[in-house]
Amino acid sequence: MASISPLRAFAEDAPGIDATAEEALDWFRKMSLIRRFEERAEEAYGKGKIGGFLHLYIGEEAIAVGAMAALQPEDDVITHYRDHGHVLARGTDPKRVMAELYGKATGLSKGKGGSMHLADVKRHLWGGYAIVGGHIPVAAGLALANQYRNLPHVVACFFGEGATNAGSFYSGLNLAAVWKLPLISVVENNHYGMGTAVERASAVCDVYRKASAFDIPAVRVDGNDVLAVRNAVRRMADRSRTGGGPQLIEATTYRFRGHSIGDPQRYRAKEEVEEAKTRDPIARWRRAVLENELATEDELRKIVDEVDAEVEEAVRFAENSPAPEPGELYNDVLVAE
Repeated sequence: MASISPLRAFAEDAPGIDATAEEALDWFRKMSLIRRFEERAEEAYGKGKIGGFLHLYIGEEAIAVGAMAALQPEDDVITHYRDHGHVLARGTDPKRVMAELYGKATGLSKGKGGSMHLADVKRHLWGGYAIVGGHIPVAAGLALANQYRNLPHVVACFFGEGATNAGSFYSGLNLAAVWKLPLISVVENNHYGMGTAVERASAVCDVYRKASAFDIPAVRVDGNDVLAVRNAVRRMADRSRTGGGPQLIEATTYRFRGHSIGDPQRYRAKEEVEEAKTRDPIARWRRAVLENELATEDELRKIVDEVDAEVEEAVRFAENSPAPEPGELYNDVLVAE
């Protein structure tokens, strides 16, 4: 199997931090923004202000933030339906994201996409996809387009470990390997596909090993370590960008909430969830920043206060925005003749 040794992490695993103070604080801010944004979205959903499904990324923030820190602005990003974190980490205005969740005209897709279908063309973010694994062949197509036009861009495709049991995973990665496409697959392994534990659904529980079927270089990293994710994606992207073909990263993590808002979570014990929270990626990064004297408690507290204010502004913006006009139902619709 073509593989790469797991990359070293920070804090208790390695001395020092391979990041500037500016980067460290930016990552702390973005992870805190994602967490607070989703907490407020959860509250709004409970009050009936957000409809449809709502899949929260709480507990997994380090993956999106670390990955986006490694990518270039022109690189393409495509993800699954648990997509709020990726969009916010990419730098999209939280007000437009919250407005989209509210179904308002000021949202990213004029209120017609909702939580599971966030997209931001200006930031090369091509949307969340509701069909499990269905966007992996789309990601391969984006990578083929970049290769065909001789563009030095990679495609980062995010999906859960459950998608690695779908046929689209195998067909998409097989073609990517045959054509040596610049595709980075990031498997967010939160250990549960809906309510089914990975060991009950997959014959191979070490998900990164599945890449050996296509002779694709693969690595497993701690998905709760923002620096480890940044380093892994950066190394993989550099290799893929220069003709190295597709790469795969398994980032192990844990979602602190259910699969979606309506999930009663009977498939896992409360003690398991509480134990997982001891590895909270935000708290862990906060400790690392303080221990390496990249910021003070007051500076981090100020960032959290600023994030709280930013999210409250996003909520006000969404609630005060108008609903789409009825005529919008007929706009942005592709008709094949």
